Amino acid sequence: MKEITFITGNQGKAKYATKLLGVPVVHQKVDLPEIQSLDLKEIVEKKLLSAYEIIKKPVIVEDVSLEFEELGKLPGPFIRFFVDEMPLGNICKLVRKNRSATARCIIGFTNGKEIKFFEGHINGKIAKKPLGTNGFGWDKIFIPDGFGGKTSAELCDEEYGKVTLIIKRFDLLKNVLDKY
Repeated sequence: MKEITFITGNQGKAKYATKLLGVPVVHQKVDLPEIQSLDLKEIVEKKLLSAYEIIKKPVIVEDVSLEFEELGKLPGPFIRFFVDEMPLGNICKLVRKNRSATARCIIGFTNGKEIKFFEGHINGKIAKKPLGTNGFGWDKIFIPDGFGGKTSAELCDEEYGKVTLIIKRFDLLKNVLDKY
């Protein structure tokens, strides 16, 4: 594949994807409609179809979810709005007993003929209070399993990269892109 377009508001994500995928990844910011759903795959599919309709080229999109076990699938894909509207400390207070959580990401790809999804997740816990100075979004409140009880925002770059690769399955996407 000559190149692929990553529809994201974050130029850094496109650079990171280029490094992981081994093909040029063009960054394009497009305001895509986002349906309201707790089904992350459904959200990604709608974004993917809208993105392809706009740019008419092979495209990838992604979306993330942070599910608090005590709250069912919530806040799930709505975590972005929680982070935008509430202090992180207040989000931590939403869970009282069961702090277990799952971070998920689905990357979607289409070349206009077929659609592929690549899902990753990591289990962990919600911190009692925000900790750390690195990362973005909800990294200060999510403690991924297997990383010494530190929030994602407390991890060194190498550890943070490992968590990212577990959640964001660019390796699986690369296997598919190698066939085009």
